[in-house]
Amino acid sequence: MSVFDELVGQERVRAVLTSAVARPESMTHSWLFTGPPGSGRSIAARAFAAALQCQDRENPGCGVCPPCHTTMVGSHPDVTVVATSETFIRVERARELALAAASRPVSGRWRILVVEDADRLNEQAADALLKTLEEPPPRTVWLLCAPTLDDLIVTVRSRCRHLRLGTPALDAVAELLVRRDGIEPSMAHYAARAAQSHVGVAKRLATDEAARSRRRWVTGIPMTLTGVGQALAAAASVVQEAATAAEAVTGEDAAQARAEVLRQLGADPAARTQPPEVRAHLKQVEDEQKRVARRRQHDSIDAALTDLSSVYRDALVLGSGAHVEAVNASELDMVRDVARSMSPEELLGALEAIALARDRLVANGAPLLVIEAMMVALILPRAPMGARA
Repeated sequence: MSVFDELVGQERVRAVLTSAVARPESMTHSWLFTGPPGSGRSIAARAFAAALQCQDRENPGCGVCPPCHTTMVGSHPDVTVVATSETFIRVERARELALAAASRPVSGRWRILVVEDADRLNEQAADALLKTLEEPPPRTVWLLCAPTLDDLIVTVRSRCRHLRLGTPALDAVAELLVRRDGIEPSMAHYAARAAQSHVGVAKRLATDEAARSRRRWVTGIPMTLTGVGQALAAAASVVQEAATAAEAVTGEDAAQARAEVLRQLGADPAARTQPPEVRAHLKQVEDEQKRVARRRQHDSIDAALTDLSSVYRDALVLGSGAHVEAVNASELDMVRDVARSMSPEELLGALEAIALARDRLVANGAPLLVIEAMMVALILPRAPMGARA
């Protein structure tokens, strides 16, 4: 058993990290893990942190000692994990991390700071970390994660050792689902393929019928886009579905956060009116939850765009005659319909329209307007006669 067992298809990265653990005296103290979604960059960072804290010096990263276990579940006192659900990591949070980096370990060998969404550091927050990244204290290790090098300002990435993770093989992801989660092999292979080797998404598709149903609905959208009316209706459905899902989760979190604030302040939760200082704290909680809900909605829309783009990708591959396995192998009839309705140039245009929508969402464009513009751009150029609105 090893903490690296869930890092599938990344043998080179695993070798580099285990070598670093074996020679800590010459180890880089600031690391940057990059890779496409689902490649396992956060898993690699957490596993590396566990191996550094591991009690077993003969087999570092044993996965069974208390430091390994507490690191992997997120409760080790000397391992701080930042995994924000907001759009940006703000400068105030970055300053807190820089202060934490300066403190000595409480019980472990290292003070380790894992920033799973380093690409969400705004410019001021990134600047606040520069000094500690360049000259961390002797027992401090920084582990930053981002999709690509370009997602971080050059002054941050130049201070880190870079490890790039690739997309794991479908068979490796399926094998993990079978071994770790007990998924039936055929379902594991379907989920790994549909998720495009994203381990987390694959597990959700393999274990949640609602997730599979949602994906089938999204991948069926292209052939419904026969006119402007249908395009606007599809956009509204995608955005509303994402908002509903985000509100459902955030509503539960908000209620818990409100109750915790009232408990900490000794306030009466049944009181009709709270004192001004309590209201101020509750307003902060509400504002934070709104930011979290907005980010969750964006993430849900982005997942839908990933599924949608896979249809146009498959149609393009099918039309080219290339011997490449389809992402939507179980919906090939639908993919063939799209391929017959659009030329290769039009399919490329569809993929570009989806990529543009992603960029506009990252730039905080209004979700409904962004997705409406995208759906209109995806209207079938050769819809059946009389089908256009």
